[in-house]
Amino acid sequence: MSRTQRRRYVPTELAALAAGVTEATIRKWASRGKITRYGSPRRAQYDLDELIALVADRSDALG
Repeated sequence: MSRTQRRRYVPTELAALAAGVTEATIRKWASRGKITRYGSPRRAQYDLDELIALVADRSDALG
């Protein structure tokens, strides 16, 4: 990541909307190490760019 590029963190609800999956799926991906969970213990947040890359990889794998 370059110095000028900033991480964009979104809460679980917006992460699910961006990925087109449920909030439970976002939590599963985080618990399985597919995406990184940021934030405090009471407020999970996810890096939007990391999430978009994961979704793109999954789409490529599906054909």
